[in-house]
Amino acid sequence: MSGRRHWIGVAAASHVARGKTGGFMQVNHGKLAPLKRISGGDVIAYYAPVSVFGGKEALRAFVAIGVVKDGAPYQGEMASGFQPFRRDVAWLDNEPAPIAPLLDELSFTRGNKSWGYKFRFGLFEIAETDMQIIASAMSARLPVES
Repeated sequence: MSGRRHWIGVAAASHVARGKTGGFMQVNHGKLAPLKRISGGDVIAYYAPVSVFGGKEALRAFVAIGVVKDGAPYQGEMASGFQPFRRDVAWLDNEPAPIAPLLDELSFTRGNKSWGYKFRFGLFEIAETDMQIIASAMSARLPVES
């Protein structure tokens, strides 16, 4: 059994892109508590319900996947004095993957007409097999756990 845990983060694709460029992740509008649940070596995949925060253009796709680096959460600096908590991530090369073709394959969505409800929490843990399905759909290669 793997000691690595697997997570889904939820954010607008434009926010995830900013994190990928900067080599970090944040969840739940920069809150610290959810990041404390994550450890170095864990895998994070981001689901983007929309392209732009507050926008109406639905995306409903996994847009980023990576391995969380060792180290504690820290505060980043953004405009207007906003200092969200972050974790550093080694992002993998990937292609976006729409969730629709995966709904019947993923254990946390299969047979659930209200599958989107779970995503409202902003961060949740999933099974390793689900992460493998997502990584494959994203054409991403998960590194072997060391």
